[in-house]
Amino acid sequence: MTMRPFIECVPNFSEGRDPAVVHALIEAITAVPGVWLLHHTMDADHHRSVLTFAGLPDAVGEAALRAITKATELIDINRHDGVHPRIGATDVVPFVPIHDTGMEDCIRLARTVGQQVGTHLGIPVFLYEQAASSPARKQLESIRLGGVQGLASRMDCDPAWLPDFGPPHLHKTAGAVVIGARPPLIAFNANLKTTDLSIAKTIARSIRQSNGGLPCLKAIGVRLASRNMVQVAMNLTDYRVTSMHTAWQAVTSKASEHGAEVAGSELVGLAPQAALDQTAAASLQFERFDPAQVLETRMAEAMSVKKEPDPSLSDFLHAVAAAQPTPAGGSVAALVGALAAALATMGARLVRHADTERRLVQVTHRLRQLVQEDMDAYTRLLNAYKIPKQQPDRPASISTALHQATAVPLEIAELACEVGRLIHACVPSAPSPLRSDLTVSRMMACAAAEAGLHTVAENIKQQCNPQLMGSVSQRVRIVEQSLEELEGLCYTPPPKS
Repeated sequence: MTMRPFIECVPNFSEGRDPAVVHALIEAITAVPGVWLLHHTMDADHHRSVLTFAGLPDAVGEAALRAITKATELIDINRHDGVHPRIGATDVVPFVPIHDTGMEDCIRLARTVGQQVGTHLGIPVFLYEQAASSPARKQLESIRLGGVQGLASRMDCDPAWLPDFGPPHLHKTAGAVVIGARPPLIAFNANLKTTDLSIAKTIARSIRQSNGGLPCLKAIGVRLASRNMVQVAMNLTDYRVTSMHTAWQAVTSKASEHGAEVAGSELVGLAPQAALDQTAAASLQFERFDPAQVLETRMAEAMSVKKEPDPSLSDFLHAVAAAQPTPAGGSVAALVGALAAALATMGARLVRHADTERRLVQVTHRLRQLVQEDMDAYTRLLNAYKIPKQQPDRPASISTALHQATAVPLEIAELACEVGRLIHACVPSAPSPLRSDLTVSRMMACAAAEAGLHTVAENIKQQCNPQLMGSVSQRVRIVEQSLEELEGLCYTPPPKS
């Protein structure tokens, strides 16, 4: 069975206390054929509901429009008193590409729905994130600055803040709505065992990207009156850069500095499986973890059909030699590491080291993936450097792209060192002819690790975020020590004449 194009929509409504209103919103969505409701939440303190649904693009657009229409009928933003920032009855409506669709499809859908909302409902619509019409409106917090009154004032006084669609003034009960297109986002909150709101706000300021904290992390401090505590409410805009585990550690560390304890955390809405795998592996401190160890992942891989063949070695060599920025050093290092791992796999099979063989197969697969991931990371970095210097988000974009361009070669170096250690375990039981191949494999692994570390060192020189530099420094030291041990093993004296 072929899965059709799917888009996810995660609208946030300014109602978290009346189940009848939320039920009406759900009914408006589920009445549309080709749409599936995946999840919904209500929070009385935030006075906010988050609905998650997915389906065929046109159906998702229709369901979003119906939900906004229903929210306009039932919610009066003037009577709202929750702790969460908001500017409308339907506060924000993001479209997210899920399967066989791209960001451009979501941007088109955001514009289509936005135009319908502005024209038929008379609500001003502001496009954000990837659909934004100007850099000043890309960040949701920029549009929400000052709340309903702050946005109303900007609309009245500044021509640059006229809406993308709809009237040049707020709707009298629905306010305004922000509609856009973005990658998957994780809403992740940490609750503190204190009623001191200043602690939560201080922690939020220190860890969020906008204040020089963790990249791809947004955070605010709010009071949870019903639970007699405060909360650091966070959005992870790219969990591959800053994971839930990293965010959690940052909150607990800062809370300890203020003499506060963390009561627990909560996930709002849905999160990708890869993000949970990443967090579980970090929390349990696995020495080695591969996503292929997840049962469902392996089943999906085994049952999937390859859409297109891998590029040939000849194609890759031609691409490396071409006068273009990618593929370059990092991709070549990953390929060398993969070749070293594949050669070592042959040795492990011949000496019947089953556990070593299984791990080497996983490492080979991962290093092959990193060939492409290094190209993607470097392309993102080049695009970040192309952002105009006068654009305020340029430094943060460069810092984030640098972090990704550093993380890939660091993983290459770590995996290459692991290949070297696995080879060493096979050598004692290997016959003499095989030892020669294993020695070659170990030398290639050392070269890949050294190349990866070199790229890491070059990128760190350009990184201006001290927290990001600190997040990789310990890993670098471990790899350097491991490489030093391996290089002692790699040296083979030349034969005597």
